[in-house]
Amino acid sequence: MKKYLLNLIEGGTLTREDTHEIMLNITKEKYNEQQIAALLMALQVRGVTVDELLGFRDGLLDTGKYIDFDDENTIDIVGTGGDGKNTFNISTCCSFVVAGAGYKVTKHGNFGSTSVSGASNILQEFGAKFSDDADKLRRSLDEAGICYFHAPLFAYGMKFVGPTRKALAVPTCFNLLGPLVNPCHAKNSLHGTATQDQMRLYNNVHQKIGDNYGIVYSYDGYDEISLTGSFKYIFNNQEKVYSPEELGFERVTPQEINGGNTIDDAKRIFFSILDGTSTEGQKNVVMVNAACAISVIDKSLSLEDSIAVAKESLESGKALATFRKFIEVNQ
Repeated sequence: MKKYLLNLIEGGTLTREDTHEIMLNITKEKYNEQQIAALLMALQVRGVTVDELLGFRDGLLDTGKYIDFDDENTIDIVGTGGDGKNTFNISTCCSFVVAGAGYKVTKHGNFGSTSVSGASNILQEFGAKFSDDADKLRRSLDEAGICYFHAPLFAYGMKFVGPTRKALAVPTCFNLLGPLVNPCHAKNSLHGTATQDQMRLYNNVHQKIGDNYGIVYSYDGYDEISLTGSFKYIFNNQEKVYSPEELGFERVTPQEINGGNTIDDAKRIFFSILDGTSTEGQKNVVMVNAACAISVIDKSLSLEDSIAVAKESLESGKALATFRKFIEVNQ
């Protein structure tokens, strides 16, 4: 570790091979917490590079559990988090809208670190049991059109940096890794980023990975499309900026997409969107995020076309039926 730290102190960068080796050594417990903390803060202060992030990703995938769904054309929908906005769980809700529209979703998530409405919090509250069994996950994908990867069951390497990250109590590059280490290496992804710098970083990372992806960022700092203002959408090798009005939506207030303070609040909001009793703003936010995911996985559809598909999934009850089937097969 000393050579890597000296390199960073002198203003250098690490190669993809360097951070890959570092990640492997972290899982072998070759470094103490002080060394790991020094490394993470050096990278955070300077800003992690594309190759540094990819090397950590390589190491996490190498030391994690892989689920072989290579025969499936699936999509993962997840944000980086860390925007401090305390929204309801938009990405998880829109995952069921996308699956209800007939697209296969392999959702990766975890318990919330700064809110009560993390994907795992919500799904567990409805009775879902998490598994790393490939046959059970395949059944969920086949029967419900969606399966869920609870991150701690797959990304084993994360637990070795967990105590250091918790002690630091500030964001590090590992906050950016969760969306990049889907256990089945989903062929498609929609990622939300909390800053424009993160959006640029993710764009460059995905170009090197070579997968099919979309990235969204709301200009008022949400790591998803909030409809509280304009947003940028990178997809299919193009970038576009949209206002809510351009897509036929009214702007919503931050209060309308707040996730509440308790798990009961989070559960109530989540289900109300699927069963059609939510506010129009909550419904529209889920629809537009789901539409972005649909237009990533289905290149034949424009964003406007995909909004109509997402709306039909919600209003027909298909999204709700998909959710109920998911809970049933994940008991």
